[in-house]
Amino acid sequence: MKYQLREKNKPMYLELYEQIRKDIVNKVYPFGSKLPSKRMVAEDVGVSIITVEHAYGLLVEEGYVESRERSGFFVVFNTGDMYLEEEYIREERPPYHNEKNIGEFPFSVLAKTMRKVIADYGENLLEKTDNLGDVSFRQAIKKYLIRNRGIDADVNQIVIGSGAEYLYGLLTSLFGRNKIFGIESPSYEKIEKVYIASGVKIEKLPLDATGVASSALAKTKADVLHISPYKSYPTGITADASKRHEYVTWANKENRFIIEDDFQSEFSALNKPEDTIFSLSPSDNVIYMNTFSKTISSSLRVGYMVLPKRLVKSFNERLGFYSCTVPAFEQFLIKELLNSGDFERHINRVRRQKRNLEQV
Repeated sequence: MKYQLREKNKPMYLELYEQIRKDIVNKVYPFGSKLPSKRMVAEDVGVSIITVEHAYGLLVEEGYVESRERSGFFVVFNTGDMYLEEEYIREERPPYHNEKNIGEFPFSVLAKTMRKVIADYGENLLEKTDNLGDVSFRQAIKKYLIRNRGIDADVNQIVIGSGAEYLYGLLTSLFGRNKIFGIESPSYEKIEKVYIASGVKIEKLPLDATGVASSALAKTKADVLHISPYKSYPTGITADASKRHEYVTWANKENRFIIEDDFQSEFSALNKPEDTIFSLSPSDNVIYMNTFSKTISSSLRVGYMVLPKRLVKSFNERLGFYSCTVPAFEQFLIKELLNSGDFERHINRVRRQKRNLEQV
């Protein structure tokens, strides 16, 4: 397969990875097939073997292929068993334990930015922001998501709220009580409590080693699937590439939706950020949700969600009258951290620390 690297602003290994990944998903390289040798790809594309090694390394990290000693790289990505029992036993992962915070956000940077916000905005901090959140803050989140999460969304798709639990409640009002919400079992207990308190029906879906079990996903009557693809709490299970595409396949039928709870995925030790379900889905049916409580401070009750374009109008009609629940000061503070690069420098520093610990 001939690959051509043309994007000037993207590393060659990342562009090559994306093109090979596309061929794997489209079954140009089907499950169980062997990828061309690194030397063959390097000669064909006109790049170094090291570039190909980096691309193949990302495919291994994300679960698209596996490396077999002295044999090469073989495709393990497979979504064909969605409505069947598992054809093979995936490697079991150890139980999740809360990690020590190896990279708290530098207080000196936070204090400096706080002083800057007070000096720059003055009495404007006392004014009410847009109901969805300050437009400039949402613009900063938009740019960050493009750079780091593969999500290209309009500003009017982004909604700011005081933490994930508040946003869960908004979504139950958006979808209504006649919808069934499927949740991971076990899951973060507040997810279940918020849904029960909101009066909606829930269905608990058991997990296997990579996410919601395929058999449970095939049988569920849920209209909305609430998942945490990265390190689901309390199990620590992370969905591999096959499971993420399986979620997308599930949602593409019968007008279903996915709530992607992407809590702390920025701290993945992979050499590139985890793929989001939002970026993988072609059907405008995924609500992406994240907060800054882990990446900056648990005292900052600031979360955000990205709505599918098709839900923006109904959200504004039903819930657009709600005032934003996050103070202007906190919105401008995080905006400054995003625009200055301090936030991403912190994320990259923590990820390097985690990779170094894994190599010890």
